[in-house]
Amino acid sequence: MTDTNSKANKIRKPRCWHRNEPISAEAANVAAVGANASKPRPWYRRTLCRTFAAAVVLFLLIPGRANGQFGIDLAAILAALSTIESLLSTYVAAPLQLINQTQQTVAKYEQEVMYPVAAINQAKNSITQFESQFRQLSNLFKSNVSSATLPQSQNLESTLLSRNPASLSTVSSQFQNVYGVVMPQNTASPEVRNMTDMTDAQAQDAMKRAIQIDALADSELAEADQMGQQISAAAPGSAPILEAEADVWVVRANAFTQSALAELMRTRGIDLANQSKMAKLAAMDSTNNNGLINGSLTNR
Repeated sequence: MTDTNSKANKIRKPRCWHRNEPISAEAANVAAVGANASKPRPWYRRTLCRTFAAAVVLFLLIPGRANGQFGIDLAAILAALSTIESLLSTYVAAPLQLINQTQQTVAKYEQEVMYPVAAINQAKNSITQFESQFRQLSNLFKSNVSSATLPQSQNLESTLLSRNPASLSTVSSQFQNVYGVVMPQNTASPEVRNMTDMTDAQAQDAMKRAIQIDALADSELAEADQMGQQISAAAPGSAPILEAEADVWVVRANAFTQSALAELMRTRGIDLANQSKMAKLAAMDSTNNNGLINGSLTNR
């Protein structure tokens, strides 16, 4: 086996009995190099190398500081946002705060002065009381006021007080049963027959119109009750809508009233015409009687 400790360039010392020979400079250098090579390396040298390599690798793996999106620095973005916030606080927040204060003042004025809650509740309670009184009054219109005693007159009266427009077709026949028909042609003069026919026609028209007006009055009362219920439960903001609806019904009621007034005027006109006709007939009869008397006196 080969000795691992043997060196190829190892210089052997001469023995004491041998004579020392002079050594050249080149041989001395080779011997020095061999001596240095044969010395062992320090134990910490390999550890330092490994530590340095690990530090280099760790330094390469640590991420560096990166810029924001599109290459904009985050500090610049924060500075711009801070400037915008300052501008908004100075030129936008202050006016908005003033507007908010104004709106709060207006709302407080409306709630305390224009539309106080206590007054609104009091008005609702008053409306509820008024509606109860109006219902009692409306029941008075429906009370029975019939007074006829004979069968034919009772039928006509019942139809006239029925408040049902569907019964208008029976008025003429029931009227003739009570007041009779126009006299025959040979039993009265044409003037009297015309006057009688016109008077009967207007009387029937007035009776039919009265039934229609009663029906319209019932509709108006029902609508008024419904409006009262809506008002008692309505919010203050819906008052203009209910007011507009009530105005429409007022216009309708005025139209119905005008129609009833026109019927009364027609009835009154027929009455005056009948009185005028009676005066004319009396004058004609007087003239005829005077002629007959003069003729009888002349012929004697």
